[in-house]
Amino acid sequence: MKYKALISSDWNECLAPCGPFDPISFTYPDLEPELSGIFAKYTGNEIALAEAIQRISALLPAPLTIDQMDAYLDACFVTYSGVPDLIEWCLNHGILFVINTTGTQGYFQRVFSKNLIPDVPFVAANPLIRFLGAARDPHFLYQVTEIEDKAKNTESMMRLLGISPRRVVVMGDSGGDGPHFKWGYSTGAFLIGSMIKPSLETYCRQRRIIVHERFGLSYSPGEERDRSREMQTNFMELTESLSAVLDS
Repeated sequence: MKYKALISSDWNECLAPCGPFDPISFTYPDLEPELSGIFAKYTGNEIALAEAIQRISALLPAPLTIDQMDAYLDACFVTYSGVPDLIEWCLNHGILFVINTTGTQGYFQRVFSKNLIPDVPFVAANPLIRFLGAARDPHFLYQVTEIEDKAKNTESMMRLLGISPRRVVVMGDSGGDGPHFKWGYSTGAFLIGSMIKPSLETYCRQRRIIVHERFGLSYSPGEERDRSREMQTNFMELTESLSAVLDS
């Protein structure tokens, strides 16, 4: 299929209300406070993602199994309203939808195996959790082992497919998406902040990066997340602005 445009989006707390390490805390509840602290540090640009993964690996009593991941998904999987429909809409309109995230490969292996969201050609994810065959799975031609990899992945796919930067959309929610937004702004991509956190606002403000559209809730420093209000956001409402940007 010939793609006319590209959307490269984070997943956790951007398209879905979950965190990248929720399958671990679901399996090992006692680790939740430490996992949350590590997540906050790298999304706030206080530590590198590689360091965060090293800390988490040291905490794990044993690697997660497929059965444990499936138990988590059966109990907890959810996206924001309209996300599967938006992915389907993009694929039906010649727009390559790419999941570009610090979430784990194993999570998405099982998500696609269980048909929880429409299949997408590329997922760039972290190999902290992966199951047999992940390295050969065509979904995982790209990885995110550092947050800077998100920008590298998007640029690589853009060049591979011959798509103009003006037909690229970058979506993210936190400071962990900051380098991705920095790259996107420098190339002329369209930036969407989804459920935008103060860490991304701060990152962009300090570097004079303009976020072109804010979607869903925008949080102030110290404000607690309101998941019930987040879940009222329908991502199919993005199709109008996406059409205006990507068809212009």
